[in-house]
Amino acid sequence: MDPLQGMDEWGPEKVVCVSDARTGMRGALVIDNTARGTAKGGTRMAPGVTVGEIARLARVMTWKWAAVDLFHGGAKAGIAADPGSPDKESVVRSFARRLADQIPASYVAGLDMGMTEHDAAIIQDELADRGAAVGVPEALGGVPYDQLGVTGHGVAEAALAALERSGRPVAGARIAVQGFGAVGAAAAARLHELGAQLVALSTAEGAVHDPGGLDVPAWLAARAESGDACVAAAAPAQRLAPGEELEVDCDVLIPAARQDVIDDEVAARVKADLVVEGANLPTTPSARALLDERGVGLVPDFIANAGGAIAAGFAMDARYSAFRPEPARILEEVAARTRRNTLLVLDGAASTGVLPHAAALAMAKDRVRTAMRMRGRLPATA
Repeated sequence: MDPLQGMDEWGPEKVVCVSDARTGMRGALVIDNTARGTAKGGTRMAPGVTVGEIARLARVMTWKWAAVDLFHGGAKAGIAADPGSPDKESVVRSFARRLADQIPASYVAGLDMGMTEHDAAIIQDELADRGAAVGVPEALGGVPYDQLGVTGHGVAEAALAALERSGRPVAGARIAVQGFGAVGAAAAARLHELGAQLVALSTAEGAVHDPGGLDVPAWLAARAESGDACVAAAAPAQRLAPGEELEVDCDVLIPAARQDVIDDEVAARVKADLVVEGANLPTTPSARALLDERGVGLVPDFIANAGGAIAAGFAMDARYSAFRPEPARILEEVAARTRRNTLLVLDGAASTGVLPHAAALAMAKDRVRTAMRMRGRLPATA
């Protein structure tokens, strides 16, 4: 990757690539913009992680922190390795050592795809610093926001706010979730509590559909027992080919898996009235325009899935404290901020005639630009 490729007025401020011949570790840290505070973003592990991917996600974190109006900067880190490898701990420790001059002085590590609470604890242990990472187990002094399912909780609250804004009740709403992992499962659980009906779900190993409604508690239990393989227990008549869960007849579609899963072809076949982006970057720009042309509403990713960032803000404040915030307080704040921002963005989009992503981005950019001016990083008139 050309180090200068993709740079603009916002960043990135720093791109650090690290490697270790002994462990085979290869990783990258991208600090995008710190005008609003210390860089914070998850650390992901996957064999195909690239610097470009991490840079895109770091930029999303810049906008996400600004959108929820918390004072942290955008960043992301990645390790190109198999999270299921028996050598995972040595790779994570090597990654932390190589970035010891950055963590936590410039960046605080966290959880993302392929990383667990145990891995966050390893980073803290390797650097002998409680402030090096958030997301560690509660027994080690961490704030248990991952266990609370805060990101999925926020996605559900975003769906609730968008439905209520359009005059539709959440009770009885038909929901399809792509990615029945930590985010998708928590969103499904919360929406089930609110009276919604889950009609489709998917994991990396397949998809399930029942227009009459799926038994959410049973599926949550199956996921807890067998993970992605839980779909293997579905009746043959309920099975769908991977990706077809995006096109089932439903009221709300929640793509909560990976980026770019809804392109133009898929967008033309989406039957939902509302898309709530649980994953980062699940829709392409042209797909978003097509959905809008078809009258499909959309809540942008860094608005809908910012629950993890909101909860991480609590964890950041508690890193060196002997006191921990109450879980109920975290969930209340996630719900309140997510609902408020969802309505701000949808109302802004409607009043200005732009897509919701553009309205959300304009709001976030304005907040970052103000901080950059205050820090002297932009002329006062910029």
